[in-house]
Amino acid sequence: MSYPMLAPVVALILWSMVMWAWLYATRLPAMVRLKLTYDPTRPKAEFIDRLPASVQWKADNHNHLMEQPTLFYAVAITLAIVAPADGLNAALAWGYVGLRVTHSLVQATINHIPARFGLFMAGSLLLILLAIRAAIVIF
Repeated sequence: MSYPMLAPVVALILWSMVMWAWLYATRLPAMVRLKLTYDPTRPKAEFIDRLPASVQWKADNHNHLMEQPTLFYAVAITLAIVAPADGLNAALAWGYVGLRVTHSLVQATINHIPARFGLFMAGSLLLILLAIRAAIVIF
C-alpha cells in the first residue's frame, strides 16, 4: 500500500533525527575540548556563547525543525486523511521536505543567511499552498 502524503512526513521526522544526532556529534566533543560543563543555575546563554558558532548552528537548526514543520505535519496528515492522493499534494509535501533538508544543510555548514532566508520562504510558500488545499477540502 502506498501513502503518498505520509511518506514526506516520515522523511522529515527522520531528517530531524539526523540533525539531532549531528548536533550532539559536534556539541559533545566541543564541550570536552573546551572543558565546558552546563550549570543550570546560570543563564543558558552563558553556556551557548562559549561554544563555537559552527557547533551551535546544528542545534539552532534542530530547534527550527521543531517549529514550522509542526504545521507541515498537521496539514500533511490532514490531507492524507481527507484528500484524494492526486499527486500535487504529495509533490508539494516532498518539495517542502527537500527545501527543509537543504535549509538544514546550509544552516549547519555555512550558515549563509540570504540562502537560508530564500529556502525558508520557498518552503513557507509550499506550506501555505498545502494549507490552502486542505482548507478547500475541509471548508
